[in-house]
Amino acid sequence: MRVVDHFSRPLADGRVLCEVCPRACKIGAGQRGLCYVRQNLDGHMTLTTDGLSSGFCVDPIEKKPLYHFLPGSSALSFGTAGCNLACAFCQNHEISKSREVATSAQRAPPEAIARAASELGCASVAFTYNDPVIFYEYAIDVAEACHARGVKTVAVTAGYICPEPRAEFFRHIDAANVDLKAFSDDFYHRLAAARLEPVLDTLKYLRRETDVWLEIATLLIPGENDSAEELDALTRWVAKELGSDTPLHFSAFHPDYRLLDRPPTPKATLMRARAQALANGLEHVYVGNVRDSAGETTYCADCGAPLIGRDGYALTAYWLDASGACRRCGAPLAGRFSPAPGHWGARRRPIDIEAWA
Repeated sequence: MRVVDHFSRPLADGRVLCEVCPRACKIGAGQRGLCYVRQNLDGHMTLTTDGLSSGFCVDPIEKKPLYHFLPGSSALSFGTAGCNLACAFCQNHEISKSREVATSAQRAPPEAIARAASELGCASVAFTYNDPVIFYEYAIDVAEACHARGVKTVAVTAGYICPEPRAEFFRHIDAANVDLKAFSDDFYHRLAAARLEPVLDTLKYLRRETDVWLEIATLLIPGENDSAEELDALTRWVAKELGSDTPLHFSAFHPDYRLLDRPPTPKATLMRARAQALANGLEHVYVGNVRDSAGETTYCADCGAPLIGRDGYALTAYWLDASGACRRCGAPLAGRFSPAPGHWGARRRPIDIEAWA
């Protein structure tokens, strides 16, 4: 455990106000916030998962999903427990809703994580499985250890964080995939116990005020956030506020957790969403959790040439030069690229971090 009073303040009634995310939990003595990992102990905010993880796995960066950040490379992925949203459709609920913080977690010092990533040849460490916003102090420690070894950092997040901690956290992040769950405040309220506006603020902040490479993912749930009207509004907003070169990933839903009464997303819905996004000016639109050649391929926005071919998480073709530009017309592709692609493929390799501790 670790005292983390920086973005919290004591209240007159003995509770502590958490100012990390817009939820603004007022936490009584001995109690925890909704995220479950921030606890009021003796009047101080305490991070109960500091130095603890729910598990580690080396997997492709494309799985985050990030398609324009070091393609083909591997990421050492890990999370902790808990979450500051309450998504009824959570597909990582065994981790994000875990209440066994002390007994189910591996001890994972930041230097051990950085050393493991470096020695395993990972280009990055990804904070994922649950939202790093709730353990941002620990994530920053890991990021600093990683950067000292030349390893990049990735945040997979819902972007539900207040402005001051947001700035502190993302100063240490190289790339982010932000989960834009819908383009409706009603959806956020009913199905995630949150609000839309803070997420939009995070997206604008990342694109306009930082050098963090940004991609967006939206899980399309039949009857909830997949209407033509909502997708038109979402994609027009992304193009206008974030730029036409912002990659957008539409993923297929499968029934899970507390949302078992919805069918899986039809492939036709994903194709329609992608077509709408392209028609509204977005240049790089992808589909996930289904196989679709066009929806997995990166194309040059200038000449239309296919630049990065994919089959699931594996690269099948790569037509960027060493500077990250189209080999046919020379136009640069938006993103962060190495002189040559990685060759990790679609492998998944669980690891025991204690071997590096």
